[in-house]
This record gives sequence, C-alpha cells and structure tokens, in this order.
Amino acid sequence: MGFQHHAKGSGSADPEGGKNDGGYNAGIAVFSYIIGGIIVWSLIGWGLDNLWGTRWLVLLGALLGAAGGFYLSHMHGLTSHQSSSAGGNADSGPSGDGHSNAT
Repeated sequence: MGFQHHAKGSGSADPEGGKNDGGYNAGIAVFSYIIGGIIVWSLIGWGLDNLWGTRWLVLLGALLGAAGGFYLSHMHGLTSHQSSSAGGNADSGPSGDGHSNAT
C-alpha cells in the first residue's frame, strides 16, 4: 500500500557501494541523441538540398541536429552534473542558499 518515491536516475545506482555505471549509460545516451540528431537532420538537409538545388541545408541540418540532440539529452536530465561523493567538493561552487563556499 505504501508509495515509494525513487530519485531521478536511481535505476542503476547501488547505495551499498556496488558497481555504478549510471554515468557511462548517461554518456552513451547523450552521444546517441547528438549523433542521431546530426545524422537524421543532415539527411533531411541533404534531401532538401537535392530538391531545391542548394548546398548549405545539409550543414544547417547537422547543426540543428546537434543542438536538438543536446536539448533532448538536457531535457531528459542526462547532462546534469552529479557528484559521486557526499562532501568531497564542499569548498567549491555555490551552496544550497546561493552563496559561494569558496574562500
């Protein structure tokens, strides 16, 4: 009857210190989104170049595909920086209240 809330991206994480390959899987997913976007949108640009007699739409398609792939990976939460240590970087970056911890 109880509802358990799992943190985002915790599907492959092992809190007991087991093998954690979530970063590798996220990296492969980001790579796939970006390369897939470049390939698909370059092919669309190439087809439109052949149809309309232009030569620059394939480049525009590649740039649009790379940007779209990065956007999709960002929206899926794959590009967020996650620290593996609980307090290893306590003196760097902003704290939870927005103030810098650096001296």
